[in-house]
Amino acid sequence: MRVETETALPVSAGPVWWNGVMMELDGRPVTPDELAALALYNYGHFTTMRVDEGRVRGLSLHLRRLVNDCQTLFTADLDPDMVRKLVRRASGDSSVIARVTVYAPDLELNRPERAVEPHVLVTTRPAPERAFPPLRLRSVSYVRDLPAVKHVGLFGTIAQRRAAQLDGFDDVLFLDDRSRISEGATWNIGFYDGERLVWPRSEYLPGVTMALVKSLGHPETTTADLDLAAAATMHAAFVTNAGVGVRPVSVIDDIPYNDDAIMIRELSKAYLAIRGEYL
Repeated sequence: MRVETETALPVSAGPVWWNGVMMELDGRPVTPDELAALALYNYGHFTTMRVDEGRVRGLSLHLRRLVNDCQTLFTADLDPDMVRKLVRRASGDSSVIARVTVYAPDLELNRPERAVEPHVLVTTRPAPERAFPPLRLRSVSYVRDLPAVKHVGLFGTIAQRRAAQLDGFDDVLFLDDRSRISEGATWNIGFYDGERLVWPRSEYLPGVTMALVKSLGHPETTTADLDLAAAATMHAAFVTNAGVGVRPVSVIDDIPYNDDAIMIRELSKAYLAIRGEYL
């Protein structure tokens, strides 16, 4: 089954806006009926990218994720060129955070095995400023469903983030069933041991920004089983995602980190220097 959308994008009266977020489905305004399946069943997948001057860092990686996850959830092929056109149309000339969500408005709750045609929902919001304060993280034992898929099932993630914030932290860090560090609510985490970047060895969503940081080649990168005791020996910690790039961590539970480490600042600068791919 192949996801097909007309090559010529339709001319519409304008996009739908909700709470500062623009929404288009297959290049036209989305209707409440079409959003119902996404709201009621919460079955689909997505990727989030930052668009600046029509360019996206790691665009090919974002598209590959969408194609692979569409096969996993719907056993359907997704046309990456169409996705590019839809994001380009929705982004215009502004710097925005664009989220591409693939879901099936005709999905049946009782018979999800039936063949359905996934559609592409593009939402955009203004991109935030580049300066982000260091994060204070609280650890919790939690593993997402299908960790390798960037799916829309965010209930558990948001509930854990909310609990951490109610406890005075900024966000939450997940530990797997072996007490190994895996990932955050919507980001990957890395550490600097004084010589190398150290990434967790666990089940998690392999992030596009993480892949780009690894590709920089300096400093040397490695992976390791990291529990909180091992994390306490690290010089610095940081998180990565498309919206913020590289962001320092100041504390995990009661473990302090140097949130002004020179290496973290150099990583952020090198990441921002990566030339994005044109949509």
